[in-house]
Amino acid sequence: MKDAQAHRHRHRTRHRPINRTLRRGLWVILLLVLVIGFVLRDGLYNHFVRYPRQEAAWQAVRTERQPVSETAGWTEFRGILHSHSHLSHDCDVPFEDILKVLKAAGLDFIALSDHCNDGLADFAAQWRGLHEGKLFIPGFEMKQGFMPFGVKAGVVLTNGTDGAELARQIIENGGVLFYAHPEEPRDWDRPELTGMEIYNLHVDFKRHEGLLPDLLLNFRRYPEQVLHRISKRPVEFLERWDHLNQTRHITGIAANDCHQNVGMRGFYTAGGTLHVEDTGGKKGREYKLNWLTRPLAEWAFGPLEPGRKLFEAQIDPYERSARFVNTHVLARELTEPDVLDALRAGRVYIGFDMIADSSGFRWFAEAPAGTAVMGEAMAFSTNTQLRAVSPLPCRFTVIHEGHAVRREEGRSLAWAPPEPGKYRVEAELRILNDWVPWVYANPIELKD
Repeated sequence: MKDAQAHRHRHRTRHRPINRTLRRGLWVILLLVLVIGFVLRDGLYNHFVRYPRQEAAWQAVRTERQPVSETAGWTEFRGILHSHSHLSHDCDVPFEDILKVLKAAGLDFIALSDHCNDGLADFAAQWRGLHEGKLFIPGFEMKQGFMPFGVKAGVVLTNGTDGAELARQIIENGGVLFYAHPEEPRDWDRPELTGMEIYNLHVDFKRHEGLLPDLLLNFRRYPEQVLHRISKRPVEFLERWDHLNQTRHITGIAANDCHQNVGMRGFYTAGGTLHVEDTGGKKGREYKLNWLTRPLAEWAFGPLEPGRKLFEAQIDPYERSARFVNTHVLARELTEPDVLDALRAGRVYIGFDMIADSSGFRWFAEAPAGTAVMGEAMAFSTNTQLRAVSPLPCRFTVIHEGHAVRREEGRSLAWAPPEPGKYRVEAELRILNDWVPWVYANPIELKD
């Protein structure tokens, strides 16, 4: 009996350190799981709760679409502005692929904004005119935020030119001048200025923090929801825009800032290395494979054949950036002169069409003397009515010189303004008990 008890005691004593180690290991694993769960808590909540509900809510909103018959005598065209091609140093998307994007996204036009090559903006270097029914308008992103569109072919502008002279050259050669990236210092008193970006996707992307958990957990399944998460109402841009429009005419547009360069891809080379580059195709690095990494690469990517692309991860595919927000113009025809004329006049609204198509949205003024659409002017009278119509139920907010003066919900708004001035309208969609920005329309001027 004593021998048996002694044996059990020795057995327990011998295994006690092992049991203690196992318990400690389990506690360490549990602690790591809790730490990882805490770090990824927002991404996990989004994956299992927020994004599935948001996706369903977007689908539900889209089913409520009804066509709008009001045209005010104009044809609506939808496009993207401030977008890059392979001519830019940080993009390698050729015009042929951009054309495919325009077709897939149901867009009518693109106004390009390539970076200058050696400081030069050559307006004969890009596609121009209609290509298989899609309109290409040349443009560049230049110094001091200059973003000219539609300068006539054969003209070459240079970043070395004085700002006042450069602005004059743009206008004299048939172009329009917009300011890109209004978060940067700009000469807002420049008389040649046609308009400004009132929204820029790239700005939101740069300013957003804490996106990594969503990229790790949700980007493959919910890419549109993750992208929309970074979007904020551009308060500072809207305030600047309203302030400028009190004394002059400034057209507001959206900037898609398409690059397709936020990502990585890898190739196996003839030299037996792994070449990894960003998806703009401009920055690359070679990695030697050894006895351990070579079989791991074969296990992960398959046969290692020279020139074969092994992987690609793209956060900002051109089409997704193009679908995110669109600039809608009211014009006579889909031609460069007509679209540029609409941009000059401000017959423009921007819509976050990735959530739901805003095509058909209208903002106009009516009076016995006639009708004026966004960007136009008419005489103010006590009989003047401001009207908005929408293909989807939404919340309209009328802005008078920077201040909200009217708010209504529904598919239409009709309101008699009490005084002259410039009036614009915003529209929001009801998504999961939140009002989400959807449309910003350019102002109508009611003259005293």
